Parts: sequence; C-alpha cells; structure tokens
Amino acid sequence: MSLPLSTRRNWVEMSSEYSIRRQCRLAGVSRSCVYYNPAVETERNLLLMRLIDEQYLRHPEFGYPRMTDWLRDKGHQVNHKRVARLMQLMGLQAITPGPHTSKPAPGHKIYPYLLRNVQIEEVGHVWSMDITYIPMQYGFMYLAAVIDWYSRYVLAWELSNTMESLFCVAALQHALTKGNPTIFNTDQGAQFTSEAFTGVLLDKNIAISMDGRGRALDNVFIERLWWTVKYEEIYPKAYPDGHALHRGVSRYFDYYNKERKHSSLDKQTPFEVFSTSTMH
Repeated sequence: MSLPLSTRRNWVEMSSEYSIRRQCRLAGVSRSCVYYNPAVETERNLLLMRLIDEQYLRHPEFGYPRMTDWLRDKGHQVNHKRVARLMQLMGLQAITPGPHTSKPAPGHKIYPYLLRNVQIEEVGHVWSMDITYIPMQYGFMYLAAVIDWYSRYVLAWELSNTMESLFCVAALQHALTKGNPTIFNTDQGAQFTSEAFTGVLLDKNIAISMDGRGRALDNVFIERLWWTVKYEEIYPKAYPDGHALHRGVSRYFDYYNKERKHSSLDKQTPFEVFSTSTMH
C-alpha cells in the first residue's frame, strides 16, 4: 500500500548528496507539494505588506520606525510592533545597521565580505543569491534566485511558502549544475549561514562571501533584479496561486535571460554574455 503524501513529503530534506529535485522524484511527490501553497495573512496585513514591499524597494534604508511613520502619513493606523512583525515576516531590514536588525542564527558561522573593491571581469567570478517577498492576491510567497554578477544571468530560482533553507539549497544545487563560481555571495540570513547551505559550497571549494550586517547594497546586482522582476512581472499580474506564480516567474526569467537587453552589457542579453564566456 502506498504511503500517504504527507509522509512522503516529509522525506524531502536538505542534503549535499541528493538534490531536492531528485529526492522529490524518488519520493514520488511533486516539488509543488513542498513549496507552492501561499502563506496566509489577513487581508489588512497583506495590503500593508504590499505597501511596505514597494516602499522598501524605493527606500531600503527604512527600518520599522520610519516605515511606520510613512504608513501613518498615508492614512494607515498602525503601530511599530505590527510593522516590525510584518517586516520580519517579509525578511526585510534597513540597510543601516542598528538595534532593530535581526541576528544570525546561533551557532552559524559568519563569513567575511570578499567583494569590497573587487573588479568583476568575467563570467563565473562571482555569483550571489538572495530571497525576496512576493505579494499575491490571496497570500504571499518567497522567491530565491542565483545570479552571475558579470552577465546578470539568472542561473536558478525557487519559490517557497516559508523562509527555511530547503528551497535555497535546491536553487543552489540547480545553479551548480551550470558550473562553479570562484566566490559565492549572500547576506547573513539563517538560510545562507546554515551548514546545509554552506556545506554545498565548501564541498566544491567555492569561497563564501557574506554582506555586512544590514548592508543590502553589498548585493547590488540582485537588488536591481528584484526591482525589475516586481515592477515588470509581480505587481502588474497579482497572481492568485502558487502554480500560476511559478508559471509566470518561469516565463519572465526566460524572457529576462534571453530577450531583455541590458545597456550595461552593451545591449546584449544575459544569456548571450553568459553562454559566450568561459566558466572557471
């Protein structure tokens, strides 16, 4: 007799030996069972989170006190405690460090930032990864992506309804099927400082770089990617469910990589630059 889906879904876990895709295939479950049910909040909080998300893209220096003041100026009756909880749920913090910033998970090793004053001159020199909040009609999800700094090519991405490490490891494993970078940069979030994540990089002798606390602009290329994705795809579409969101994001990243020309790439697409260069 076949075991229930809930049991087989629990077999899928972080592993440096087996990719998430392979584990899902062996367990006989779809990756959508692991990731694609949107997280739920009240309608009121979803509206506030959407407003916070847009304002944070414009002003990443806003912590919860300034965000609260801005929301009040817009006519929303909110207190600091509520805004702080929502921003934490969204994974947002001000780029200026202070007592409001979250702390790395206890026991997780923090690696130094390796990219200050470093010139990125070829594909595969630096890859980076980040997570962003994705608003939807009836809930929200999180999007993680891996990008090559030189070409701006999106190597891999995953969606999840939680900020646990599982989907970040899945995206990392997928990206590494396309080569190994010299340096891999993230922020100091618990997803990226976990042994399950860093172990994948260390096993391949990839140097690990982590942004300074509260320094979102240390990862500037992927911050620009989030702005582009949200204003060109996420905000206009307001997807109703995780499966529609997955299809839309898939189409968009295919367009972004292969059709959207960048002035910084001499009017080439990320795919053209990435595919014509030699990886390390």
